Amino acid sequence: MQQDEVAARVRQVIDAAGVSAREFARRIVIDPSKLSRSLNGTRRFTAAELARIADIGGVDVGRLIGTTAGPVGDAADGSPAGGAVPTPPAVRSPSQPRPSSPSPEGGRPLQIVRETVRLIAERGFHAVRVADIAAACHTSTAAIHYHFPGRDELLEAAVRWCMDEDTRRRADATAGTRHAGDELRRLIELQTPRTEQQRRQWCVWLDLWAEAARSTTVGRLHVDYYRQWRGTVADVIRRGVEQGVFRPVDADGAALALTALIDGLASQVLATEPGPPGSGAPGTGVPGTSAQAMHDALIAHVDACLTAPAAG
Repeated sequence: MQQDEVAARVRQVIDAAGVSAREFARRIVIDPSKLSRSLNGTRRFTAAELARIADIGGVDVGRLIGTTAGPVGDAADGSPAGGAVPTPPAVRSPSQPRPSSPSPEGGRPLQIVRETVRLIAERGFHAVRVADIAAACHTSTAAIHYHFPGRDELLEAAVRWCMDEDTRRRADATAGTRHAGDELRRLIELQTPRTEQQRRQWCVWLDLWAEAARSTTVGRLHVDYYRQWRGTVADVIRRGVEQGVFRPVDADGAALALTALIDGLASQVLATEPGPPGSGAPGTGVPGTSAQAMHDALIAHVDACLTAPAAG
């Protein structure tokens, strides 16, 4: 089948990249389950997804869909598959741009998403135009639409990238930590918007919260992210209870309260004009809403509500 042949060529690209399917999904900024279904033949790749796959894999889109001869354009059994798959509209027109060479770090799709996230943090999603993203990437609006046909696709990709980056940073920050109390404090530190990068991340989250109330797709991603985030905190608290570090509390309830407190305090910090970058010092806004004040309040909450009394 034509769809199976395209899937086989995409598998070749993933194999050549030397990464897992999940990691490849992260690089082309799509839901890993969508990639899995497409590889299994139960879902068709969109034209934009094929464009991103071609960019990351460094191959011609025509080879993926079978209209151009070449190793990647061959079927899995080695027989030619040229012309079997209809060319998607997004890659049919010769006037549409091809990814430049050399590609930006991580490929053009990730560059577009990174710049989209930066601009959302600075201006808010609805104030960011495709032309602004194109200018930031030093390319054309047609190149942006080649990979992400509409703003909805861009927003979904931006949300997914932020989720993946946040998950990665949490894993890095807690790697090798066995003491649940230390791990929870590291997670709190990671969520405290002290640095410019942390503030930018939080600004994006605030914008996405508002969008989640209006967008079904973003809402689903929002629910998935918070289920994962609260689950992470609950697991740490649960381990802390087992270690005797924390009191015997309901871990899920405690995680819900702590993550809600983090969100509320972070919103107050961001509403305060920042001091020098990275200082965590209060600016000219409401007193008591500095990054340090947020951190101190969270640690005080953990000590008062979670930390087990000292023995003896």
